[in-house]
Amino acid sequence: MSTIDAIALKLCDDKSTIQLLYAFNSVGKTRLSVAYKDVTKEDGAHTGIYYNAYSEDLFVWNNDIENDGANVRLAVLPSSLSRLHSDLNELDIHAKLKPYRVKFDFRFVMHPDPEMGIESISFFPAGTQSSDVPSMKISRGEERIFVWCFFLAMMEVEGWADIQTNHIFIDDPVSSLDDHNIFVTASTLYDLIETHFGERKIIITTHHFGLFSILSNWLKKGEKSAQFEDKIRTSILSRKQGEVSLETYRSDVFLYHLRVLQLLEKTRQENGVRAYHFALLRQVLESVSSFLGTGRISHVLKHIGYGDVDEVARIVNTLAHKNVYYYESDLLVPDSLALFDEILEKLNTKYGFITHVG
Repeated sequence: MSTIDAIALKLCDDKSTIQLLYAFNSVGKTRLSVAYKDVTKEDGAHTGIYYNAYSEDLFVWNNDIENDGANVRLAVLPSSLSRLHSDLNELDIHAKLKPYRVKFDFRFVMHPDPEMGIESISFFPAGTQSSDVPSMKISRGEERIFVWCFFLAMMEVEGWADIQTNHIFIDDPVSSLDDHNIFVTASTLYDLIETHFGERKIIITTHHFGLFSILSNWLKKGEKSAQFEDKIRTSILSRKQGEVSLETYRSDVFLYHLRVLQLLEKTRQENGVRAYHFALLRQVLESVSSFLGTGRISHVLKHIGYGDVDEVARIVNTLAHKNVYYYESDLLVPDSLALFDEILEKLNTKYGFITHVG
């Protein structure tokens, strides 16, 4: 058992290049990011960059109530990054937003003093001219996506990430997001890891076990997992009787494959299967293959009754690839939907998994 400050020191001393932490809400993830920031300062200056709840708190809605919301906008509070806003290109944020397929556009309103940066951001329906329609308020999930993409773009502006180069600490960028956007965010984090791997330590904390599992899977079992071998540590941050502990993650702790199977079965019953659900199905196949000691989903496919396992595995791997649901439509053709149903049924028949979705 320990304290948040002690765990921050432990993370600082750990030689793993990538540290992925799961924790329930209220355990102290945000406080851990602040403690890590404090313990890694040199001569009072930050040595790394951070994204956490305080980053999101810089964006506050001005609902313009006195004018019935005629000029509703997202105000940007002053911060140490304000002086860099003038170098931020709106097109770069649009590029970060594209995979999320958002249905809004935006416009910056700059402060008269360049050192104060962006004063506010106005949002409009996608495809309209901002001069033709009044500004609108976007949803909480859309706001989280926008702020995350804003910071992703800020990381490429000279004067911040290129100066504070020791580490990147990302705390829970997925609140209020649906499954598709969880997958896209996981992909943006994976890209961030690839970009900075070997140059700086990267710490990611999350309360969303899906995000935790996806990233862990890509880093430990994905196409490029060899380069991350022995450089990644996955841990569970928990709190008991007022104290916190950091424990090495074991894949069997949460029986996550059963929770995923419940989700997939519910989605199938509701006719809501999309391309990204194949990525979840593949995770279940990989969990079973690991339990069987093979590490290959083709072995599981053979075990549940498929003959041409290589062809089925190829289709599953193709449909589970992030680019399928990252850039393209996530709708599936009838043959793919039929394959999804068939694999799920064969899994449940062969292994007797409990997938009650009451």
